[in-house]
Amino acid sequence: MTTVTPTASTTGTAKRVAAEPRSPRRSSTRRRSTPLTIAMLAVLAYFLLPLFWLLIASTKSTQDLFNSFGLWFSHAPRLLSNIKATFTQDDGVFGRWLLNTVLYAGASALGAALLAAAAGYGFAKYRFRGHGAAFNLVLGAIMIPTTALAIPTYLLFAKAGLVNTPWAVILPSLISPFGLYLMRIYAEDAVPDSLIEAARMDGAGEFRIFCTIGLRLLAPGLVTVILFTLVATWNNYFLPLIMLNDPNLYPVTVGLSSWAARAQNGGAGASSDMLALVVTGSLISIIPLVLAFLLLQRYWQSGLATGGVKQ
Repeated sequence: MTTVTPTASTTGTAKRVAAEPRSPRRSSTRRRSTPLTIAMLAVLAYFLLPLFWLLIASTKSTQDLFNSFGLWFSHAPRLLSNIKATFTQDDGVFGRWLLNTVLYAGASALGAALLAAAAGYGFAKYRFRGHGAAFNLVLGAIMIPTTALAIPTYLLFAKAGLVNTPWAVILPSLISPFGLYLMRIYAEDAVPDSLIEAARMDGAGEFRIFCTIGLRLLAPGLVTVILFTLVATWNNYFLPLIMLNDPNLYPVTVGLSSWAARAQNGGAGASSDMLALVVTGSLISIIPLVLAFLLLQRYWQSGLATGGVKQ
C-alpha cells in the first residue's frame, strides 16, 4: 500500500483554498429587475399618494384647497387651527363621533372574533349531522354583499325596537362569515387533536377545553379577525346611515358626510371652512386604524401565515 506524503506546495494550496471564503451559489444571488422595481414603486405611490394628499390638505383652508397646488403646502399652513376647529365645531360633536366609532368598532371586533373563534373551532374539531352543508352555507354568505342585507336588517331591527340605538350597528357587525372561515382553517392546524384528547382524559369539559386551550392557541387568528372586523366596522357607512337618526349617535363616517353635505348646500351652522374641517376630520379618523395595524402587525401576519400552511 502506497502512502502519499503531502508536499509543501500542496499543503500551501490547501491552506489557501480553506482560507478563501466560499462564493455564494448562483441560485441564491439576488437579481434586481428594473421593470419590477418600477412597478412596485408605482403601486406604492398609488397607495400612499391619497394619504399624502390628505395630510397636505389638512393644513389648508377651504379657499386654499381650491387655489393652491394639491400636493404641496400653502403659504400659511394651519393644521393645528384646523384640528382645534374640528373638535369645537357644533359643540364638540366630532369628539362624540370618534367615541361612538371606537365603541362600535371595538365591541364589534371583539364580539365577532370570539364568535368566529367558537364557530370555527367547532367546525374544525367536531363532526355533526349537516356539517358540510352548514359550512357551505357560511361560504355562500361570504359572497353576499352587506349592502344587500341592509334593508332587511333595518326592518328586523325596527320590529325589535332597536333602531336608532348603538345595538343597531353593533349586533349586525358581530356576524363575520369570512372570520368564521378563517378561524376554521386556522384551528385545524393550530389546535392539535392530541392535546384535546389529553385534556378530555384529564376530565376537562368541552367548554373548558375551548376557553383554556383553544383560545390561547387561536390568539394570532383572533387578532387577524379583530383587525379585519375593526376596519370594516370603522369604515362602515351605509348601515349606520339607515339605522341612526340622532347625530349624537353617528360614527365618524356618517358625521363627516353630514358636514360635507352642509358645506355643499350651505345648511344651518355651516361655516366658511366647513370643507377644510371635513378633510381634517378624515385625517384624524384614520390615525387609530394606522396605530392598530402598527401595534398588531406581527400577530396579524402570523395569523394569516399559520392558517394557510399544513404541518
